[in-house]
Amino acid sequence: MKIRNYDAAMKPVATAVAMLFAGSAYAADEAVTLPELQIQSQKENPYKVEKSANQKFTAPLKDTPKTVTVITEDVIKDSGSLTLQDALRTTPGITFGVGEGGSGGAMSDRPFIRGYDAQASIFVDGFRDLATQNREVFAIERVEVIKGPGGAFDGQGSAGGSINIVTKKAKADNFTAGSVGIGTDNYRRVTFDGNYMLGDDAAIRLVGMTHDADTPGRDGVDVKRWGFMPSLTLGLNGPTTATMSWYHMESDDTPDRGFPFMNGKPIPASKDHFFGYTNRDYQETTTDIGTLELKHTFDNDVTLRNISRYGISDNEYVMSSPRVTTYPMLSRTNHARKVKTTSVANTTDVSFGFETAEIKHTMNVGVTISRDVTYQYRNVAVAGVNPEVDANNPNNTAPAGVATVSFPDHDANNRSTSFNRSIYAFDTIEFNDQWLLNAGIRYDKFEARRHVNIVDGVEGVGESDNGSFNYQLGLVYKVQPNGSIYATYATSTVPMGISNGAVGPDNGSDISVATQDLDPERVKSFEVGTKWDVLDGLALNAAVFHIKRTDSRVTNVDTGLLDNIGETKVQGLELGAAGRLTDKWNVFAGYTYLDSEQVKTATNATGLAGKGKSLPTVARNSASVWTTYELLPKLTVGGGAFYTDEMYVNTANTLKVPSYVRLDAMATYKFDERINLQLNVQNLTDKRYFSNAGSSHGGLATVAAGRFAFLSLNFKF
Repeated sequence: MKIRNYDAAMKPVATAVAMLFAGSAYAADEAVTLPELQIQSQKENPYKVEKSANQKFTAPLKDTPKTVTVITEDVIKDSGSLTLQDALRTTPGITFGVGEGGSGGAMSDRPFIRGYDAQASIFVDGFRDLATQNREVFAIERVEVIKGPGGAFDGQGSAGGSINIVTKKAKADNFTAGSVGIGTDNYRRVTFDGNYMLGDDAAIRLVGMTHDADTPGRDGVDVKRWGFMPSLTLGLNGPTTATMSWYHMESDDTPDRGFPFMNGKPIPASKDHFFGYTNRDYQETTTDIGTLELKHTFDNDVTLRNISRYGISDNEYVMSSPRVTTYPMLSRTNHARKVKTTSVANTTDVSFGFETAEIKHTMNVGVTISRDVTYQYRNVAVAGVNPEVDANNPNNTAPAGVATVSFPDHDANNRSTSFNRSIYAFDTIEFNDQWLLNAGIRYDKFEARRHVNIVDGVEGVGESDNGSFNYQLGLVYKVQPNGSIYATYATSTVPMGISNGAVGPDNGSDISVATQDLDPERVKSFEVGTKWDVLDGLALNAAVFHIKRTDSRVTNVDTGLLDNIGETKVQGLELGAAGRLTDKWNVFAGYTYLDSEQVKTATNATGLAGKGKSLPTVARNSASVWTTYELLPKLTVGGGAFYTDEMYVNTANTLKVPSYVRLDAMATYKFDERINLQLNVQNLTDKRYFSNAGSSHGGLATVAAGRFAFLSLNFKF
């Protein structure tokens, strides 16, 4: 309930009551007119978030001098997003690449934010998650996308931005929720989310999912996965709480490398055609993450928190990478890898506030220690036939005697290890009602080592030891209580080995004797923007920014070795809107313009100069809008449009994927407050476009799913 002008309304009421009980001189027949109280109910705002789940954000998002986009659980559900990539596509300025596969990165989430690879800048509840996997949404409460360099917030490596996944945890509530879905292309999906109080001071929550479907419009490509996440919270009503959780997910998919390039663009084959082997190719992943959070709030509102995390992930795949020989004939190259990543991390932080000379401070100070180890098992192929395939009439069945792949112990196996220690401090300083200063500083001590031939015990082939400071400084001027303008400066550092062996956009992200002494890359950003809350429920933001990356690692033509002589820049404009236009109309929309350039570079692998050309995997224009409207008390309709401009996928700008517009639609019929039926139709026009692209193996582009419809029965009791 919302009471307008509460203080002004209640003061005369209290005065009148006091006079009556004091025996006032009012005559009995004199009427006392009380002021009118306006009381209205207010619907929950499903698309707008006031505060980040990240403790380092010491002010509400509207007072934070940085572009932060929060994809809420309702946006994920309404849009029918099933994976992290699906959810991220509702936010412009993010594209997706295809990895080389050095650490399994060829078949895992690889987003680019504001032009820079963010594969190693994905976090789960504040901890960096280097697992090579395609992430699900069943246990996600929200996704927070931080735009721009975030070295102070996230540590080394966040050049263009980072992604923090906030998971579902046990809380003070009782409910049983879930969904059962069926659809085209053999789609079957069941989810469950139950939260139950254990007495007055504890709760348990169990979230689960099973999913089985073909990929719409791709012959023979299917996905199967299941997972669950139990959590337990103790001390809900006291100053000390403890939350324990365990996330587990397994998948068994058919890997799809898509189309190779010819004449600078993907081959003109039918979008349905798949060039792998349906009876041999596979990708199997397993992920386990255990987390323990302890938190205590003292009487003076000082909160001390300690979080420990242990995670382990496995990613094993055998797939076929198509290449053009004499079109329409394609060769199929075996591409296989087995990767295992283990992570141990601990964070201790304290949040508190105080005042000095009428200046208010809200601070968060903490330390983080983490260790990540990635084992890379090279494949051994058993010789066999591997016939060419006709791009216009592919045969997806592996013939007798086809080459097989195994992962025995041998001298090509290697291990990458990183050890990081960080200390940081953030402070939002409120000088008065109009001026705020947001300051953050972080020091990281990062060590990385790469060991090859781990079977025979060879150690220390490539070592890196780097310490660096990163900063965040932003000034906010509140023009009105509901609107502000800001200017901010931020930095980040990208040392050797930050990707933990993953092949990223930089040549030589792996450590070797030849690269171990290279300096870290430096990133700095300037951003000016404005944020407004309007219409009692709609958040608007706009920003212009300039990102410069220096000391980039490129090949020195004179020596033939990698050197810190590269420089790139990205500048642009970002617009966003999230929240409620009316009580019945919700919207989540944005537009991003990116102008990128390789300022200083040498030559790439093909010998073509990249200087002055665009950065790969950068779309100059991208826009998205998702909206829902309550047409009738029981019927809500919605839809979305997603546009991504054409983009180059290599540094020489000789390979390019075209632009596209994808249209989606949804409708929900509510039987009552507990049960509803939701229909989603994705890619309404059955548009042929490419969702991921990269320059590995001569260039490959992943064909996006075709038209897809599914019906979900959702319930919550």
